[in-house]
Amino acid sequence: MSALELSDVSVALGGRAVVHDVSLSVDAGQWGALVGANGSGKTTTLRAVAGFVRYRGRVLVAGIDSAGLSRRERARLIAVVPQIPTTPPDMTVREYVLLGRTPYTGYFGGSGRGDHAAADRAIARLDLDGFASRPLGWLSGGERQRVVLARALAQEAAILLLDEPTSALDLARQQQVLELVDSLRREEGLAVLAAMHDLTAVSLYADEAHLLAGGRLVASGDPREVLRADVLSASYGATVRVIEADGELVVVPARTRA
Repeated sequence: MSALELSDVSVALGGRAVVHDVSLSVDAGQWGALVGANGSGKTTTLRAVAGFVRYRGRVLVAGIDSAGLSRRERARLIAVVPQIPTTPPDMTVREYVLLGRTPYTGYFGGSGRGDHAAADRAIARLDLDGFASRPLGWLSGGERQRVVLARALAQEAAILLLDEPTSALDLARQQQVLELVDSLRREEGLAVLAAMHDLTAVSLYADEAHLLAGGRLVASGDPREVLRADVLSASYGATVRVIEADGELVVVPARTRA
């Protein structure tokens, strides 16, 4: 049984259909990547899985239809790292990571010993011990992204949704975040579904790529099957080259000449 399964998921926003009958699955410990041009439906698909937008079809989490789950129950199963997370500058790292325990705290009660222990484990897991008392506003972009991941890890959810997790980071920080996610899904058994623009990173880290165009799933499978120049050029409306170097795929734009 898959950790996450989408069956014919469709979403309409403002009366306009933006996602059409998307079906895919992600197993525990597996990394699935949603790829496609801007406006292809990647983020909306993630938002449907997270329960942030209404959808038709089915989203199964460990075999459970998530439509019947409360927001709190869903948050115990699915952790979300948005593209532009809200990080209050005066909040400390430990306070922010502890917010990941919100699905487990009572409506009128504060955080318990177990919640603080889970937050501390997440902080240690992402090597943030030296930053725990530091305000978020003092951190670099890469450090803040690690804190956001720590908050998601503190939820102890089986599924991790990522929306362009490296879009605002430099090359070194991009690699750091991707390696962290890769180690988390391998060691913690997380099922990862991530919207990604960097197709070379998809080829390096993802087990499966799911290509969206116009809100429809047009290709799905091993990244080597999906990340082909002809398929990508047709979906993105751009000329690309797919190069194999040292056994790895590199996707680059190709110049068009008259």
